[in-house]
Amino acid sequence: MSPEPDLASTLRAALNAARKAQHKDRTLVLGTILANLKNREIELRRPATSDEVSEVLRKGIKIRREAVEQYTSAGRQELAEVEAAQIKVLEEFLPAAVAPEEIRAAVRSAISGGARDIGKVMAQVLPKYKGRADGKLINQIVREELQAG
Repeated sequence: MSPEPDLASTLRAALNAARKAQHKDRTLVLGTILANLKNREIELRRPATSDEVSEVLRKGIKIRREAVEQYTSAGRQELAEVEAAQIKVLEEFLPAAVAPEEIRAAVRSAISGGARDIGKVMAQVLPKYKGRADGKLINQIVREELQAG
């Protein structure tokens, strides 16, 4: 059984493939994310772990989602579509997302374990799903469960 290639290597291979196929848009977005990853590694002073690479990808997606909202509200649909296409490219490389039901079960467990405010529940649940679930989604589920309880 051969080891799985790490996420950073997968991104680099995808960038090289995009360059060879002359996909300019894909090359641009992958090159940008790899530059962001390189900057992160310089900050860390070591190679990034897969979780840290996922974090860089999620941050890139978040920035592009905000740009889509801004372009849409400004009536610049063509620019919003470019950003949305970049989001799709980046999402290809993210690990499979966690089902909301699984997060909800972890939140309920934290609440039944004595955590009664948002901060304490988030502190217990967020580390379990770091890099695999959006913090906004987790926060929303925590709020719903605390209100229901």
